[in-house]
Amino acid sequence: MPSRLPKDINRLIGRAMHDYEMLADGDRLLIGVSGGVDSLVVAWVLDLWRRKAPINYDIEAIHLDLGFTDSAHEPVENQIKQLAIPYSIDKTSYGSDSYTDKPENACFNCARLRRNHLFNLARKQGNSAIVLGHHKDDIIETFFLNMLYGGNISTMLPKQMLFNNSLKIIRPLSYLTKEQVLALAGLANIVPVKNPCPLSEKSKRGEVRLLLDSLYKQNPTFRNNIFASLANVRTDYLPIHKL
Repeated sequence: MPSRLPKDINRLIGRAMHDYEMLADGDRLLIGVSGGVDSLVVAWVLDLWRRKAPINYDIEAIHLDLGFTDSAHEPVENQIKQLAIPYSIDKTSYGSDSYTDKPENACFNCARLRRNHLFNLARKQGNSAIVLGHHKDDIIETFFLNMLYGGNISTMLPKQMLFNNSLKIIRPLSYLTKEQVLALAGLANIVPVKNPCPLSEKSKRGEVRLLLDSLYKQNPTFRNNIFASLANVRTDYLPIHKL
């Protein structure tokens, strides 16, 4: 594996880290690894950064097996082993139960259970941060998802403090596009693992992604403009009803 990142991508990651003060000396990071390239890439990047960072921090990867098949975790585990970082596999039935019980709410319920599992594990182990592999396109897609399907203006945050500031969620890839994340995956020989969820190809996020792709084809500047607008909210010009 390469010992350094491309300069332009490294600069964007460093800027996101700096802008949101993501890392601190002594941090214990729990990296949620799903099997997609995004989470595997962020695990690799943080391990790489440890060797040159002026601060010390520990990392551990965690993969939640969602219970769709007995061996679903094995391809993900093989990818993590290639990165040579500490890891653990937690077997659950979150995905299979959510899909069987209430298919119409399966994605919401599965996400909630996974999120709570990570929160509880991080607090139990004394982790200071949960690391997720979301990137710029994920943040934009979530904004449109919440607006179109939830009727609210919100999205993921590059850094979010929780539980009276005792735990933080950080997303070091927040300034990278999906294409840049895929470029890093190619450099590190990271191969995505097929999602075993029956709903993985039929999500609302996929619909929003197609919508955004059509916009970007019309004008490639739309992506950066949309992302910039998330930090440039002019509330005086929004029809906010004040009770």
